Amino acid sequence: MRSYHYLAAVGLLLLAAGFMLLVQPVALAQDAPEEPPFLTEYYEAWVTSPHADSTAEAFTHWDEETEVPVECAECHSTPGYRDFMGVDGTEFGVVDKPAPLGTVVSCDACHNSAASNLTSVSFPSGAVVENDSDGARCMVCHQGRASTDTVDAKLAELGLTEDVDTVNAELGFINIHYYAAASTLYGSEVRGGYQYGGNRYEVQNEHVPGYETCTDCHNPHTLEIKVEDCAGCHEDVESAEDLRFIRMQGSEVDFDGDGDAGEGIAEEIETLQEMLMEAIQMYASEVAGTAIVYDTAAYPYFFIDTNANGETDEGEAAFPNKYNAFTANLLKATYNYQVTQKDPGGYVHNPTYHIHLLFDSIEMLNQSLVDPIDLSSAHRNSSGHFDTTAEAFRNWDEDGEVGANCVKCHTAEGLPMFLHNNATIAVEPSNSLACSTCHNDLTEFTLYTVNEVTFPSGAKVSFGEEDQNNLCLNCHQGRESTTSVNRAISGAGVGDDEVSDKLTFRNIHYFAAGASLFGSETQGAYQYDGKEYNGRFMHGEDAPQACTDCHYAHELVLEIEECADCHEDVETVEDIRMIRVLEDVEVVDYDGDGNSEEPIKDEIFALEDVLLVLIQSYATETVGTAIAYESHTHPYWFNDLNGNGVADPDEANRDNRYVTWTPNLLRAAFNYQYVQKDPGGYAHNADYLLQVLYDSLESIGGEDAVATFTRPTVVAAGS
Repeated sequence: MRSYHYLAAVGLLLLAAGFMLLVQPVALAQDAPEEPPFLTEYYEAWVTSPHADSTAEAFTHWDEETEVPVECAECHSTPGYRDFMGVDGTEFGVVDKPAPLGTVVSCDACHNSAASNLTSVSFPSGAVVENDSDGARCMVCHQGRASTDTVDAKLAELGLTEDVDTVNAELGFINIHYYAAASTLYGSEVRGGYQYGGNRYEVQNEHVPGYETCTDCHNPHTLEIKVEDCAGCHEDVESAEDLRFIRMQGSEVDFDGDGDAGEGIAEEIETLQEMLMEAIQMYASEVAGTAIVYDTAAYPYFFIDTNANGETDEGEAAFPNKYNAFTANLLKATYNYQVTQKDPGGYVHNPTYHIHLLFDSIEMLNQSLVDPIDLSSAHRNSSGHFDTTAEAFRNWDEDGEVGANCVKCHTAEGLPMFLHNNATIAVEPSNSLACSTCHNDLTEFTLYTVNEVTFPSGAKVSFGEEDQNNLCLNCHQGRESTTSVNRAISGAGVGDDEVSDKLTFRNIHYFAAGASLFGSETQGAYQYDGKEYNGRFMHGEDAPQACTDCHYAHELVLEIEECADCHEDVETVEDIRMIRVLEDVEVVDYDGDGNSEEPIKDEIFALEDVLLVLIQSYATETVGTAIAYESHTHPYWFNDLNGNGVADPDEANRDNRYVTWTPNLLRAAFNYQYVQKDPGGYAHNADYLLQVLYDSLESIGGEDAVATFTRPTVVAAGS
């Protein structure tokens, strides 16, 4: 007897042939009938695919039984899938009855009106993903059968939410199931892995336009990867195996801490898996008191290591020997290990999500280990522009929209939109920046051309015509300036030491390195009337002068070797912070502490510290309302209700923001924040920062406030 899937395919061929007989009777009467070539092509593609493999465990597992059970029929039979879709007239999203044996996933599972019109998919966590692509029908099955919520529900049921290191014999392993690619792809949005409370996890992986869904990357009939499409960007890719060795420049972080940040991202994940397994086995022995082993092909995967040799020996990977000493912590970690094992393509689907799950699981188990796994050289997150967990990209997740004023620098598409239109509109949050943010061609990787950049003050500056570093200046310029502060003060119409409810704090924003570098040319810091300031800082003859001369363009980390060319003692980033140029330069003790050889960074910090003290004294004595500063909480300046000089947790909230500003207080607070938010200012333009700090101190504290300090001499532009 012919199998179900073969008959279904033949039936489609006969239907098509019959249609051709009706529309082409003359031609077919003269010529021998031919199979419709388009259907033949699809059938031949499908018949050799895993979906058509009638000998696979996915379809033969129930052969010794009489039917495929309801809970498995949806994805392990065509009748079950059609039942779930409601094609048989039953309720959509529910399998009503077991499926017959002997079927696979054939043409009529996916090719029907219900599957074709599918626009949303529900996941085991309860999350619903809106997706109207052809890949939606794939996601129905390739989503796994468990989630963070599943694990948490079981722990709550057994009262193990707080007591995480106590063995409970009723707690068994929870299995994500096989090939949960969609859960990996959508990451934290669907919570397929176990996500530890308080940590941020990668959201949906955004590849590049045109390659974002299942069928964009996989042939929907053979299921094979479209390797030739991958090769369009990844030039060394000739086979599916080559995909394992891809490493994009935006993720050049040593995640596993083995000293090789250039190995394939799949290799980073594999090493983290090995590290997690080591932690799991150590924890099982030390904390749970029962050794554990893993077998990827034997249910329920985790077993008692009867001889405690760390390996799965003959006879151990059997159901009666299943592991039975789980704690809450051990279950979470083993669940995540299995999640990363059972999506073998996870390094493409969403590598960062798997890295997050593995790293956090190791870190959590480490808390209970005598000799923890060494994570000191490992990294959880990508750096800078590609840190998908950073507040710079996650701030708008709850709103679901990034406002037009923030889009340029906080979304992947913002900068190209701005360069094209000189304006932006609100868009959905993105993971981080992307290759397409700066590159206008993802084959040749050419950059957008920018000749000059307008800063918040209205000044236009440039590193040079078509210089790639001009792209950096579009975002690393801050959002305020001397001009905007003066405009606010003018609008208030009050004297320097008079409070006005029209004044609010003006925030320079983060990492305004470009404004520091160009100094008085852009007036990023508040520049006092009648004072002169340094312009663009030129490092030295034949020395690095622009952003990418000192920072790697993708990782943003410093090119230490560039610094070491001149500064012989520099071997680490920390060494850079200790630099003080003493040769051929007049040595000045700017902070008056008697040490003119300390790092220039320390000179700046000293003036910063004094400025904060004077700001607080001025607020109390002149304004009559104590003030406190909190660097990580907007809007940064708050009422110091208990007068202890610190923004306590109950004080650092928007409802308690500082509102009794005078022009003098606003100028000084603006400059204090300016220096705080350019942590590399000591390298970008140290003298400019010292000048604005000195003038702020003098303005708010008088001549006595700077009696022991020295203001850097103003030098001509380019000197």
